[in-house]
Amino acid sequence: MTAHEGATVLVVEDEPSIADVLTIALRYHRFEVMAAGSVREALALAERTRPDAALLDVMLPDGDGRALGRELRLRRPDLAVVFLTARDAPAEIVGALGFGDDYITKPFNIDEVVARITAVLRRTRQGDVLPQRPPLRYGDLELDETTYQVHRAGTTVELTPTEYALLRFLVRNGGRIVPKDQLLRHVWQYEHPAESTVVETYISYLRRKLEPLGPPVIQTRRGVGYGLA
Repeated sequence: MTAHEGATVLVVEDEPSIADVLTIALRYHRFEVMAAGSVREALALAERTRPDAALLDVMLPDGDGRALGRELRLRRPDLAVVFLTARDAPAEIVGALGFGDDYITKPFNIDEVVARITAVLRRTRQGDVLPQRPPLRYGDLELDETTYQVHRAGTTVELTPTEYALLRFLVRNGGRIVPKDQLLRHVWQYEHPAESTVVETYISYLRRKLEPLGPPVIQTRRGVGYGLA
């Protein structure tokens, strides 16, 4: 069974041609798909069903895709959220997507969309969680491998599944500097890592959440990668 076998994806995109392409491609890859063209329609669909993932356009005719993502996440905390955003979106929009699990810029390659949703579901679906695994520890960090909760210096840190997966990989590598291409392969499941700022973006999300609780814990080796201090 594949990681997404039987998974339902809620596609929220107001451009019919894009919505059709996404729906056809996802169904071809054996996802169940629900499509909505507005915030109102998406919320109504989510009330009647329980999607495993949501693929959300940031700009919608009756609201903001980011606000929709937050509302859907409140209703179902384990929902995987992936955003679609214009390649030239302002930095403040991209930065505001930090509570999601991934984001994809338009124009996009449909195979990449399928691969990214599959990778996110592999990280988030509860059926993949193994029971009673011992916690991971590094310095004052503790990662509970059963509940996916993170504590720093005894304080709970709320992370998205992708943030957790990134931090876990860094913890498992101890003080080693992990090259960026390895992070793309192991955390984002990119088979052919290309130039992408997604690693830098999620490193910044982790820093914003971890550093208020103690000294800097993530170090950057410019031009190489990242590791724990």
